[in-house]
Amino acid sequence: MRIIAVVNQKGGCGKTTVSINLASALAEIGHKTLLVDMDPQSHCAVGLAVPEEQIEQSIYDVLISTSRSEAMKLEEILWQISDKLELAPASIDLSAFEQQMAGIAERECCLKNVLHAIKGEYEYVIVDCPPAVGLLTFNALRTATDVVVPVETGYFALHGLSKQLETLGILCKRCDHQINVRVLASMYDIRTKMAREILAELRAHFADKMFKTVVNFNTKIKEASSFGQPICEYDPASKGQRDFRALAEEVINSQAGQHRSEIVTSLASRLEAISSTADELLKSAKPAVKTLQKTQRAEKPQPADTNAKLSDYYGVSQVNDAIAFVTLYPRASSVQIAGDFNNWQPVKTPLQKVGDSGVWQTKLKLPAGKYRYRLVVDGQWQQDPYNETTELNPFGGFNSVVEVK
Repeated sequence: MRIIAVVNQKGGCGKTTVSINLASALAEIGHKTLLVDMDPQSHCAVGLAVPEEQIEQSIYDVLISTSRSEAMKLEEILWQISDKLELAPASIDLSAFEQQMAGIAERECCLKNVLHAIKGEYEYVIVDCPPAVGLLTFNALRTATDVVVPVETGYFALHGLSKQLETLGILCKRCDHQINVRVLASMYDIRTKMAREILAELRAHFADKMFKTVVNFNTKIKEASSFGQPICEYDPASKGQRDFRALAEEVINSQAGQHRSEIVTSLASRLEAISSTADELLKSAKPAVKTLQKTQRAEKPQPADTNAKLSDYYGVSQVNDAIAFVTLYPRASSVQIAGDFNNWQPVKTPLQKVGDSGVWQTKLKLPAGKYRYRLVVDGQWQQDPYNETTELNPFGGFNSVVEVK
């Protein structure tokens, strides 16, 4: 049974899209596949049209039961998506998993024990990990035979990948088995020079450690997600379907564990080179960015216009004399920020929801300096998935960092 964890601590890279459509493509080819959602946001259920209100129990209940006298069986929570595909959905309860398991022995092996009990029932298990490093992601790595790291071919992809592989290297060393890590270029837009250059650099640096298949930017894939369908059902003739079919076939033809002994170290050894390449590519893009900023200053948009534009970009950025925080949490009831600037009291800095889009935003006027912060989503503290600048905090997690100039 191949267990493939889809991991990326950065949001917006197409991680859940890859998980859903890779699992669906494997099932369509004829392999019995299980999709396990380990992300508290439960986007796999949303992307497969599983009604949230009908999910009475989730993977959280199964995982938490492993520490109790009466363990719950995985089949009790599964949803049949197609003849060969089943889903173990997530729920917001997963955000409390790390706290609930504090002090429990072998808490990092909960998922491994659950999947061991069904060994032989599935040919492939795809695990969609949360966009953060923590106990949930470590559970996935402890049981995975393979790791897929989707990388968006955008401006900061190479720097982001360096951080991903560095973190994976640390985590993999803590696991008691070797893991086959491979990079997947996703959301690739062949029309842009930057995307073409980044793809060329990825291939040059990672060679056989990278999938030959590239998932191209495709509007049909986004449409499919909005209708709660994998692309193989929504538009079987689309380029997006061909990409995921090719990816599934490449996964099938690759042997799990091939060159495992040197995979993490060989990837890690290339971090310095890939970071240097990122610096060079980003430097070449700076003039265009500066021109855009000058244009925006010249136009002097009204506050209403600025607010409207903010919702199109996720992350943290300086807008005129304020710092804008914009993030995407469609199912959240509240999103707050805790950081150096508010004495780490989230109640002082709530984000406002923008209509029904799931976008949350706020603007703060802060003196020049470096600030550390975390998002608090429905009471759950986490790093900003759309901000790649982070620092390790004393609790073993990561704080997001913003510098005001």
